[in-house]
Amino acid sequence: MLEDASLKLWELVKQSARKLKRELFTLAQAIKHPNVPWYAKTMAAIVVAYAFSPIDLIPDFIPVLGLLDDVILVPLGIYLAIKMIPDSALKACRKLAAEKENVKNKNWFAGGFIIFIWIVFVTWLFFTFIV
Repeated sequence: MLEDASLKLWELVKQSARKLKRELFTLAQAIKHPNVPWYAKTMAAIVVAYAFSPIDLIPDFIPVLGLLDDVILVPLGIYLAIKMIPDSALKACRKLAAEKENVKNKNWFAGGFIIFIWIVFVTWLFFTFIV
């Protein structure tokens, strides 16, 4: 009986993760959509960059707290960004995301840009506070 409950819980977690992934792809499409306001595009870009960035606010190696930022901040950011997008644009973005969901493209430019931003930030911190 306990085994059945844990399997059901695991399936629920997997479904939730799939839904979050789908919504992230929807937000990625919203960034490029012409009917999405600039503030919603900005929020969507921040959420997508944070979700796909290998660098977190709280590092994952810190027990419990390291994973909490991923479990709380990413879904909260997705929720807020989606609320900012008009319904008609959101439907169109979800449709585009569903079409591209199975295509696995690596965006080396975006990854390199995120790493570049972090290098600039760390360099600035170093020269501001240490030197």
